[in-house]
Amino acid sequence: MKASDESLATDLAGTLPALTRLALAYAPPGFRPPLTLIFALDARMAGIVRGSREAMLAQLRLAWWRERLTAGAGGGPASDPLLALLASWPGETAPLAGLADGWEPMTGAAPLPESAFAQLADARAGAFAALAGDQASARSARRMARNWALADLATHLGDPREREAALVLARSQDWRVERLPRGLRPLAVLHGLAARTIRMESPALNPGPGALLCAMRIGLFGR
Repeated sequence: MKASDESLATDLAGTLPALTRLALAYAPPGFRPPLTLIFALDARMAGIVRGSREAMLAQLRLAWWRERLTAGAGGGPASDPLLALLASWPGETAPLAGLADGWEPMTGAAPLPESAFAQLADARAGAFAALAGDQASARSARRMARNWALADLATHLGDPREREAALVLARSQDWRVERLPRGLRPLAVLHGLAARTIRMESPALNPGPGALLCAMRIGLFGR
C-alpha cells in the first residue's frame, strides 16, 4: 500500500459520519483505503440522489461514475480523490461500479418500492463481499453488509412510508452474527450497531454511550 493511499483514505474518512469513522478505526492498515473508498463512494452517490432536483440529472451523474469506476484506476486522470484512491482497490472494480446501479432506483418518485431498497442493499453488500477473500467469508460479508445497508437506509429515509417499508425489510433479515475476516472488522462493527438500532422502538443512528460501547466491544473482539 502506498503512503499516498493511506493519506487519501485519512482525508476522505474525515468527511464520513462519526460511527463510520469509528468503525474504520478498527480496520488493519491495508484494508483502510479500500473500505474508506466504499463508504466515501456510497456517500457521494447518496449526495447525488439527495441533491439533484431532477431524477434525470441524478441518473446522468450516476452513469458518469459508473463509467469511471468500470474503467478502474487506468481510466484517465484522477482529479477527484475518490478516483485517485481507486489504485488501492484489489481486483476488478465492477463491485464499486455496482454502487451506481444500486443508487439509481433511489431516484424514483416517492414512495419508492421495496425493490429499490433491496437493490441498493445488494449493491452495497457486493462491494464489501469483494474484499472478503474466500467464498465462505464473502457469503457472510454479503449477508451482514446487506443487513447493515437496510438498517442504515431506514434511518435516513425522510418519507414515513419508505422508512417503514425499509424497516420491515431489515427486520425480516437473518441477523445471525458470524466472525468476519480481520480486514472486515469495520463491517462487523456496523452490523452490530445496525442490529442494535433496529431493535429500538424508534430506530435512529445515534453515537451515544451505548452505541460507542457496542462498537468498541465488536471492534476489539470481532463480535
